[in-house]
Amino acid sequence: MHYLFLYAGKAVLCYCVFATGLWCLDPNRESSKKAHEQKKEIAKRQGRPIIQTNSYEDVIARDVINPDHINVEFDSIGGLETIKQALHLAANCWHLSAQVKDTSSTLDHPILTFLHHDVTFDIRAQPLMEMSAVFSLADKLQPAIIFIDEVDSFLGQRCTSDHEAMLNMKTEFMALWGRFTTNKNAQVMVLAATNRPSELDEAILRRFPQAFEIGYPDKRERAEILKVILKDERVKGDIDFSYIAGLCKGYTGSDLFDLCKKAAYFPIRELLDDEKKGKQSCEPRPLSQLDLKMALSTSRKTTVAANEYSRMNPWI
Repeated sequence: MHYLFLYAGKAVLCYCVFATGLWCLDPNRESSKKAHEQKKEIAKRQGRPIIQTNSYEDVIARDVINPDHINVEFDSIGGLETIKQALHLAANCWHLSAQVKDTSSTLDHPILTFLHHDVTFDIRAQPLMEMSAVFSLADKLQPAIIFIDEVDSFLGQRCTSDHEAMLNMKTEFMALWGRFTTNKNAQVMVLAATNRPSELDEAILRRFPQAFEIGYPDKRERAEILKVILKDERVKGDIDFSYIAGLCKGYTGSDLFDLCKKAAYFPIRELLDDEKKGKQSCEPRPLSQLDLKMALSTSRKTTVAANEYSRMNPWI
């Protein structure tokens, strides 16, 4: 009997060591832990029990974006008042497409999510099982948003030269999406962004009942963008943003951001020069209008830089 207990103890010990080893070597251990934390946080926010998910849904759940963690609002976007109002009106529609032309669109997507919906997904081209998990998880967490950035790279026009796997993914995606469009009680929005709307598949375009084009900002919008970029910076009160905006014709929001970064170097450079000369300085001086004008002399619009690069490299 003594030996029987000894063998049983050894067996239990071996099992525990083996199970612990497998647990430590599990490549999805951290992902599962993060997914559980995400589900727990969202369940608390929605006032629901923690949902049960499979391993594929756990892969998606770890990348779920909780709106409580989004710290931008519509006021974080300079200009585009008409587009903002249209998005407010479109909030009751379950599907829409934001078509972005040559301007940075990173702020637009989470803002809509933050104001009107509970969950958004960052979806990339994944295997069929994980793609199916995106929709099943959205169904469990609804109201939710499935957001697809650069949608043209995933749901572009179908042609005979497409790989069979990509065709299957597009077909599966539209089939899964169709289940929500035919369900009147579904609270899942498919939101997409693209710089190339003309390259989207016609079947995909038909599923997006609304589209918003964000073009180049005009003078008034450029001034608003500059104010938003510099609102938390130390600047002199006499900066004429309308005047600077007039000098930035054709600039995108990203171009204006780079312009402000270049301008911010001048006060820092002066501070470093003063320190080299032995002068005591506590902090850089406020940004001035002259700094912005000096930065303009060395700045180029994105389109101009791209065209010059193409001329330098004609094989591209």
